[in-house]
Amino acid sequence: QVQLVESGGGLVQAGGSLRLSCAASRSIFSIHAMGWYRQAPGKQRESVASITVGGNTNYADSVKGRFTISRDFAKNTVYLQMNSLKPEDTAVYYCNAHGTPYEYWGQGTQVTVSS
Repeated sequence: QVQLVESGGGLVQAGGSLRLSCAASRSIFSIHAMGWYRQAPGKQRESVASITVGGNTNYADSVKGRFTISRDFAKNTVYLQMNSLKPEDTAVYYCNAHGTPYEYWGQGTQVTVSS
């Protein structure tokens, strides 16, 4: 079992930056992959960025070049650095940890980008 706690969301103007954090309740070293998803009102949850245990990263086309996912094994934490934010980035952002056969979600953190 892994508990995931997100933080760092908030209100920011377009063009600004935020860094989201996802703190895990135990070591993330053995977790196959961790990532960030988001869900905007009236839309389906979508993958934003992910990082595997080997360090491979993947990004949604809409955030490539603006968002960066990283991790700190010593702190059991995954980060999402979000730059050049746009109003369409407004959503609840969720942290995800998964492997076979498990999957865990955080409670989400709201990101609101004003124009």
